[in-house]
Amino acid sequence: MPVSPYYDKRRLTEVVQEGRHRGFVGGLWTELGQLQLDFMKSRGLTPDMRLLDVGCGCLRAGVEFVRYLDAGRYFGIDLSQELLDIGYEIELADAGLQTRLPKDNLFCTETFDASKFAVKFDMAIANSVFTHLPVNHLKLCLIQLSEVMRAGSTFYATFFVAADLGEWRKPIKHQIGGVTTFPEKNPFHHMHDEITFVASTCGWSLDSLGPWSHPRNQWIAEFRHVAERR
Repeated sequence: MPVSPYYDKRRLTEVVQEGRHRGFVGGLWTELGQLQLDFMKSRGLTPDMRLLDVGCGCLRAGVEFVRYLDAGRYFGIDLSQELLDIGYEIELADAGLQTRLPKDNLFCTETFDASKFAVKFDMAIANSVFTHLPVNHLKLCLIQLSEVMRAGSTFYATFFVAADLGEWRKPIKHQIGGVTTFPEKNPFHHMHDEITFVASTCGWSLDSLGPWSHPRNQWIAEFRHVAERR
């Protein structure tokens, strides 16, 4: 069984062919796209910055970021070429924004590798990515990002959070949004301490972790690139 539905290529193909890609990536299309843009602007994102959208999918937030950023400043990576294609050919086209984004700014990778772009990023975001993945994927992502992010740059990622080990070991029913999360299967929850530890081994610090008005009670973490990876 795939670690999450996003790794089930057969199912994903069916979803895309049936035009259900928005629902597959979680729905709340306009709400969550705008929420991410507003949040990143509140954290200092300006139009001239280079932004990396990790797990950008079919560009739910990408459409908003492309509209806001200077042309060519948005970059996205995702493990699904099909989602990237439909995001560019349908969602971005319908918004009249294709001329603001070279298609080469979108790249399919299963290992969070953004080195192909050959640029240094000022900020990065991963919304609803590590809620579907075990903690080793976070470590891999942070290691990869350490190679492509500027010193002192920030990376924001969302998590379902368990308060302590006692809560972590059991399923958690989140009152806001009604999602049930698990320690061993999708959707995953994680502890503050484990996120902090993983970051510290990869040249990052966890500067904050808390709520941000997400409709499904995902919390957002601010990681800061503090050192070269050892």
